[in-house]
Amino acid sequence: MEESVATRSHYEELARQLSAIGAVKREMGRMLPQDCPPASAGVLTLLERHGEMRMSQLAELLAIDMSVTSRHVAHVCERGWVERKPDPADKRSRLLRLTPSGTELLAELSERYTQTLARYLDDWTDADVGHLVELLARLRTSFGDCRSRATHDPCTTPARTPAG
Repeated sequence: MEESVATRSHYEELARQLSAIGAVKREMGRMLPQDCPPASAGVLTLLERHGEMRMSQLAELLAIDMSVTSRHVAHVCERGWVERKPDPADKRSRLLRLTPSGTELLAELSERYTQTLARYLDDWTDADVGHLVELLARLRTSFGDCRSRATHDPCTTPARTPAG
């Protein structure tokens, strides 16, 4: 019986810690360029990771509504980071593709994220950071993170922030 009480208290503390992660995400978001909000960085990251795709596939990976996805895509296209081109398989559809400018921005963002994490975690060991990465990946997998699934397995739970 004591074990279940201890387990419950661990889950309660985990819930508190996960709620507090918002502060970490906001701090990480502050290092983004003003014209590249976290949602835009998320769009660019997914296009880099998965290659060109239709808007519907992007919405699926972001786990957000098509209208919201459309606004995010309009933002990144206006800045020249993503281009829309006709889909050779279906001329009525468009494929989204990262541009060289978008690829360059992603490299800059990666460097900024890396430097920010290194600064905040400078007193952590490499093993600690590696363990955190492993546990966070495992947590995402347990929750069925859309970004780690095949594109034919849509997520039905909306994500609040599409970054990373």
